[in-house]
Amino acid sequence: QVQVVESGGGVAQPGGSLGLSCAASGSDSNINVMGWYRQAPGQERELVAVMSRTGSTNYADSVKGRFSISRDYANHTVYLQMNTLKPEDTADYYCYVNGVVIGGVFYGGPYWGKGTLVIVSS
Repeated sequence: QVQVVESGGGVAQPGGSLGLSCAASGSDSNINVMGWYRQAPGQERELVAVMSRTGSTNYADSVKGRFSISRDYANHTVYLQMNTLKPEDTADYYCYVNGVVIGGVFYGGPYWGKGTLVIVSS
């Protein structure tokens, strides 16, 4: 079974910064895509940023130039550095993991974390 655990988040003022991290279980695992989605109250879940095993990235237009995604491939961890935060960035942020292979067995995905709340407010 694949477990996904997020940490970070919290409250920041507009223009401030926050960081998120997410670790996926499985010491003998290989993960294709890791990243982040978010869901604001009353809205659908949307892509924030994802990063493939090859290092290619995809960002939502709304966060380009402000957010940065990175991965620690050895420790199956993905990070999201959020700078120049805006009130509209307020949402639950969910870690996304897809294309999981553990011990040679394909577990697929996607797998989701439970979410971590980010609030941007003055």
